[in-house]
Amino acid sequence: MKQSSHGKRRAGKRWVAKVTTESTYPPAGLFTKNAETIARTLASKRVSPKGPGSGMRMLTFFLNRGGQGLTAARRRELEKAKKLLSERIKQAHERRAA
Repeated sequence: MKQSSHGKRRAGKRWVAKVTTESTYPPAGLFTKNAETIARTLASKRVSPKGPGSGMRMLTFFLNRGGQGLTAARRRELEKAKKLLSERIKQAHERRAA
């Protein structure tokens, strides 16, 4: 009998646990705060020295990999933060183009 890929994934170690980067890290507990705080923090130079796009990648990574057991309310708040961060990225691009 063929084992489903879902069963295999649970059996082994998750690759996400081995991910290491040389970039900055968001402050502990950031993703438990409100959307405005998350967006503002991830867009800051202290957390994302390469710009808000880097913060967006951190948030997306968390949603796709780290946040699989999120409640619906928490996921909505993080999606709202993603939208706010996206607006900040758009504004930064417009400022650069002007």
